[in-house]
Amino acid sequence: MDQKTTAQIIARVLDGDRQAYALLVEEYQAAVYHLALRMTGNSEDAGDLAQETFVRAFRNLHRCDPDKKFFTWLYTIGLNVLRNHLRKRKKAAAHDETAGGHLNRTAEGSENPEQLLIRGEDAAVLNACLRKLPVDLREAVVLRFYQDLSFEDVAAISGASVSAVKMRVYRGLERLKQLMEEGSGHGRGSGLHS
Repeated sequence: MDQKTTAQIIARVLDGDRQAYALLVEEYQAAVYHLALRMTGNSEDAGDLAQETFVRAFRNLHRCDPDKKFFTWLYTIGLNVLRNHLRKRKKAAAHDETAGGHLNRTAEGSENPEQLLIRGEDAAVLNACLRKLPVDLREAVVLRFYQDLSFEDVAAISGASVSAVKMRVYRGLERLKQLMEEGSGHGRGSGLHS
């Protein structure tokens, strides 16, 4: 959906056509859900947090600048919702790092069961390591690589400079690499780094 269409839909919603908001939800719900899923590692939490993001965005739609990208504004709200959630959950997650392994599902396809198992293990290890990153580094990596956003868009969403975002992505990738190497050294098998 282009920026002009989005601005028209926002104008309709602000003029009282609440049903038009469903068009924005439909367009961005998958992206917001996947952002929440990558940040939390839990599909149930991700669904709830995505819904909360859209509720907050609806309540504050009058504050959205029509001259700027809607998804940037929406993702900023989503990140704030996620940060609050992660802060609340931090103490509980510290003593139970194995909780929430909902990201290890693999896509169906023509792969044989062994390939699916290896890929599933790779995804599970990667996502467990991703959840161990500090929130600012995790946000940068998820937005840049899982959401496929430019450094400029990540900067606009996170409120940081482009150079700070690049540094966070670099540090996040370096730390992720270390965590993956540490994970493979604990008897997970050599098939994880193909």
